[in-house]
Amino acid sequence: MSDIKDLLGSFCGAHWKRLGPFKRAGVTAPIFFIRSRSSCGIGDFEDLKLLIDWCVASGNTIIQLLPANEVGSLFCPYDALSSFALEPAYLSLGRLDPKGLLKKRLSALKKKYPLKGRVDYAIKGAKLALLWEIFKEWQADPYLQADFAAFREVNAYWLKDYALYKVLKFHHKDSAWHEWPQNFRDRDHKALDMFAAANSRALSFQSWLQWQLFRQFRAAKDYAVSKKVLLKGDLPVLVSRDSADVWAQRKFFKLDLAAGAPPDMYCSKGQRWGMPTYDWPAIAADDYVYFKQKLAYAANFYDILRVDHVVGLFRIWSIPVGEPLENEGLHGFFDPRDEYLWEEHGRKILAMMIKSSGMLLCAEDLGVIPPVCRKVLRELGIPGNDVQRWVKDWDVKHDFLSGSEYRVLSVAMLSTHDTTNWPAWWQYEAGTVDEGLFERKCGQYHIDYRKVRHELFDQRLSRFGRLRWKREIDSPARLAHALGRGEGEIKDILHMYKNSFAEKDKLWHRLRRVGPVKEKADKELVKRVFETVMSSRAIFCINMLLDWLFLAGFYKDDPYQYRINRPGTVDKKNWSLTMPVTLEELIAHRSRAQIKKLTKTSGRLGRE
Repeated sequence: MSDIKDLLGSFCGAHWKRLGPFKRAGVTAPIFFIRSRSSCGIGDFEDLKLLIDWCVASGNTIIQLLPANEVGSLFCPYDALSSFALEPAYLSLGRLDPKGLLKKRLSALKKKYPLKGRVDYAIKGAKLALLWEIFKEWQADPYLQADFAAFREVNAYWLKDYALYKVLKFHHKDSAWHEWPQNFRDRDHKALDMFAAANSRALSFQSWLQWQLFRQFRAAKDYAVSKKVLLKGDLPVLVSRDSADVWAQRKFFKLDLAAGAPPDMYCSKGQRWGMPTYDWPAIAADDYVYFKQKLAYAANFYDILRVDHVVGLFRIWSIPVGEPLENEGLHGFFDPRDEYLWEEHGRKILAMMIKSSGMLLCAEDLGVIPPVCRKVLRELGIPGNDVQRWVKDWDVKHDFLSGSEYRVLSVAMLSTHDTTNWPAWWQYEAGTVDEGLFERKCGQYHIDYRKVRHELFDQRLSRFGRLRWKREIDSPARLAHALGRGEGEIKDILHMYKNSFAEKDKLWHRLRRVGPVKEKADKELVKRVFETVMSSRAIFCINMLLDWLFLAGFYKDDPYQYRINRPGTVDKKNWSLTMPVTLEELIAHRSRAQIKKLTKTSGRLGRE
């Protein structure tokens, strides 16, 4: 895809025609990250309207969200309890209390769970307790009663099983479904009917919650339409092992396998996510109804849908569940095992998704991607991701590409929710290699890692598991000599070196900065790199709100501490970061004019 006009002739042509095939700018912001003066312990769907207002003021026309599905105990949006149900914590309680009868209780909750730095997810239980009280007193007019009944009927495919799963999970003290008594675990219909009859009120509450969430999210979507802002959702490639989906549709999953990712230059042991992989032949035999229903529900809220880990639709890294957890993703295999099947496997699934929905698909195609994956994305007209720090000529020049060399069919960005923000990357990761990976490579070649570590890397500038090359190691020959090996023996280590040594110098010159390279990113450097991705050929440029806040000057201290998620870790700091200012303050801040100027000069204002 060499030109934007070619998009109309692609398999996704009708979707591109509906949205308009022109350059756009956007922002990525998890709902839990945003906050307003009225937020109660966590961002909510009502806050999206203020984010939409900021987009209008700053020239952005796309808001990309992380998955909004209900999360489990780890609060990870990509390990959800359901592919359909929305997260109850995102309900705006104020919207459910138009007469102000709960004003004092809401004020007390806001004081107990102040949004300062990180979300305290205990707010979810507190909000649910209050929502139960609201539900018990709920007496809607006939119109709303009919609307609630219609919602339950239209969404019966997933809603009945989800509500039953939630109430059963509460009944069994939050244990996973595969730990329940056999009659509930294996869905004995008589036992389930008796349980449902005895718990009808609790089941209605779960359905009522989802109806209220639907109404609030849909209201935010309607507001976005009125402001000509597109909402972009995020479809996780998998769902939690302990989820309503897996419990209700077990035949569609391979429960003896855990999904993950193989080792790469950023994760030396790979990753083990734990979710079961799909049994695609079983899903196909049911005419993909399970997937089509997911898309149909998401289409209520989104204009565009990001397909997370799209390569997983071509082949998924599969780890036997009996593999020791400490091995993470080291010992797995690709499924399907035959790589000659991958292209058609992915094409068939993506074509089904395109034909089944009016949402434009985008794809997260980062990491080690087989050529057939990007080939199919190009053929179908699905944009991939171009993350600035990885948009390089990896094999010949080992240097960053200019904006004119980005893919037209891509979403350009500075960083993602799984990476450091851009200033932190510049300060701590540019010009480095992953310590765990380098140590493992040394072990493969019987090289004394402890000895060469001090000879090769600058100890002062090596932090957070990243090793910064010493400037004296300024050629592959010097590196090979220090390792005591011939260059032909250590090609993979040399490849790592060539793509990381003097990275800062290369990008500094690419950005046409003058003077000595700065160790820390200042506002001018951040602005210049924004200009690079904004002016690139990419059809979309969607940046983390976190990075925009650095440009606006809201972060003054060490940027490394501001991160949405660290892949492969379980930590309270994951999925809990919040904005340092309210959306009201951000809308009033002078930075909105600077951002709009960048958007305009890069030709991304869209059609006004």
